[in-house]
Order: sequence, then structure tokens, then C-alpha cells
Amino acid sequence: MSHNPSVDGRLTGRRIGILVEGDFLEEEISYYQRRFAEEGAEVVLLTRLWGQPSLRFTGHDRGAPLTVSGDLEALDYAELSRYAALVVPSGQVADRLRYSEDVDRLAPAVELMRRAFRMPQLVKAFSCHGLMLVTAAPELVRGRQLTCHNNLVGDVRNMGAHYTDLDVAVDRDLVTGRTVGVSHLLARAVIDRLDPPAGAVS
Repeated sequence: MSHNPSVDGRLTGRRIGILVEGDFLEEEISYYQRRFAEEGAEVVLLTRLWGQPSLRFTGHDRGAPLTVSGDLEALDYAELSRYAALVVPSGQVADRLRYSEDVDRLAPAVELMRRAFRMPQLVKAFSCHGLMLVTAAPELVRGRQLTCHNNLVGDVRNMGAHYTDLDVAVDRDLVTGRTVGVSHLLARAVIDRLDPPAGAVS
């Protein structure tokens, strides 16, 4: 399905990256693609390509296929500066992307997050279990206000973050959602961070 960006949306000319791996939730990814494109953003699906030009993943609910050609390992600071936001979705995406074949080195997706968190102009959004991606780099969220799936509350507290009992929490450049069921609220929060409504306080 084509998700051509609107030419006159609030995010026209902006680029949003969505991380993907196997066992992704089809409706969530499809919703982000459609919703951000409606606002004019170019949406790029990103994953660890393991040296391949593209990889094909299978969704969790219906086994729907999704081909991804965006290489997250290619996102150095210069490339990251071309993005307005990165979204780490629900499901098993974060758990799969935090895998490292060398236990003494962080996974490339975790290193990507370390670069991203050094760029306050870049919005970082995590849905549900997405925060699993940064458990190996707790300093990224230490002291930050966030929400997450109930299963991760102990993890985020152990990382030094401040859990808030909200469906969506916004702490400057960090947007978090409790469950996949509030993906629409997460997307709205990302859009509002990138283009604040009139009268909003940053």
C-alpha cells in the first residue's frame, strides 16, 4: 500500500524513521505510515540489514510480510540530522533489535539510540515494549519522565527513569506510550512535538 506524503501537511518536508523487525504489529506500523504521511512526512522503515539490500519480515497478528530497505547502521550523525523523529514500535521489534552477537558490544540499534539521544532536536518515541531497546544504555532515560507497558515498569525504574501512570508521556524530545492501543495518541504527541499547536508551551 502506498503512503504518499501530503504536500500541505503540518510535517511536509520532514522525515520520520520507524524501526522494524520480525513479529512487528501490522496495524501499528500501517497506522504510523498512514498518519505521518497524512501530515506530509516522509516515512522510512529502518532495520539492521546484516549486509543485505533489504530484508522481509513477518507480522505478528496475520503473518503479513513487510520488506524493509532502510539501514539503521547507516544513520551516522549526518544522516540522523535529516530525520525529525524516530519511532520504536510495540511487539518484539525492540527485543529483536537489541540482539548483539558480541555480548561485549552494544547492538547497532542501541548505538543508534545513543546517537539519537545526543540530538535534542530529534524526537524519540517508544511504544509499549519499545523501551526494551535502551535497557543496555540506561543513561539515556535516567531521570526522564516516561510511561511504558506494565511489564516494563520495573525495568524503567531500574534504569533510573521516573515512571508516570499515563497513556502517553512527553518529556521534551522523549515521547512514550503505554500500549499499542494508544498508538494514535503517541503519533499525535510526536506530531505536536514537531509542530506545536498555537499557544502550546514547549
